[in-house]
Amino acid sequence: MLPPEFKILPLSDLLRPSLQNKIDQKTKPLGALGLLESLALQIGLIQNSLSPTLENPCIIVFAADHGIVEAGVSAYPQTVTRQMVDNFLAGGAAINVLSAQQGIRLVVVDAGINADLAGHPQLINAKIAKATANFLTQAAMTSEQCLQALHSGAEIVLQQHQQGCNCIGFGEMAIGNTSAAALLMHKLTGLPLAECVGRGTGLNDAQLQQKLALLQQAAQRQHPPEALAILAHFGGFEIAMMVGAYWQAAALQMTIMVDGFIASAALLVAAQCYPAVLDYCVFCHASAERGHRALLKHFNATPLLNLDLRLGEGTGAAIAYPLLQSAVLFLKQMASFGDAGVDGSH
Repeated sequence: MLPPEFKILPLSDLLRPSLQNKIDQKTKPLGALGLLESLALQIGLIQNSLSPTLENPCIIVFAADHGIVEAGVSAYPQTVTRQMVDNFLAGGAAINVLSAQQGIRLVVVDAGINADLAGHPQLINAKIAKATANFLTQAAMTSEQCLQALHSGAEIVLQQHQQGCNCIGFGEMAIGNTSAAALLMHKLTGLPLAECVGRGTGLNDAQLQQKLALLQQAAQRQHPPEALAILAHFGGFEIAMMVGAYWQAAALQMTIMVDGFIASAALLVAAQCYPAVLDYCVFCHASAERGHRALLKHFNATPLLNLDLRLGEGTGAAIAYPLLQSAVLFLKQMASFGDAGVDGSH
């Protein structure tokens, strides 16, 4: 299965010396703003500008159901996916509160919920099917379904970009998706499965061992070795849509806010096909979900926050967004030594 074609260019270094000089000439010791300086440099390179701006930020929450839930890998029933989406649309979830606090537009996507949802201004109906198949016994989705999800995710990001968004984050809601993410991580990094499997929605020790045993059984199933084939075999519709969303956002030179474990597993698939997508990614936080820190190490990424979050929904991206704002604002508004008449270092 070949990925859709996107023109994702590595960041050009042509502007790097000028951006770094502008950062270094601000009224502060060299490097004194730490990660904010690296962040300002990255966003400037993404936008190819000495004065980058963040416009109409958006978080897209992709929601879907997983057939593996019927095997007992989650502490919560599958019905919670639909119920939580109803909560998003009613404005009552954590991501509603945190995105509203930061002035971030929230969009919810039905990628494959096992229910029929009524229309809502914040809801995009892109349903592939009512849940994936149980990957203990068969591939989670067909190649055609996987490609449809990839294209849908890309199209949804394009729509947001056409509304003036240049900074975007991706969240998810899907009971059972830490199981899918753990298998994607195991297959694509080669790390032992036990290092990839965590407690998800709050499993106790016995439930965690049952989850690991079931996923070890699933991991023995035969499948082609390519990243998209692995995605189709073990992934979810929301994860596949997120992969396409990463590709499109990078192709459009948008700044991408990467959330937690599931979002990072989707990025792992995306980067296997288009490594340059990582240039456009800001890693917002280190999740408490086991496996996420190993994924961050795999990406050689330094997350902005370490708050022991493990909620998903894009909440880590929403909390981190003010740091992106701070990076852009100090670059644009902070005086230089010359402007302020302050002596620089010798």
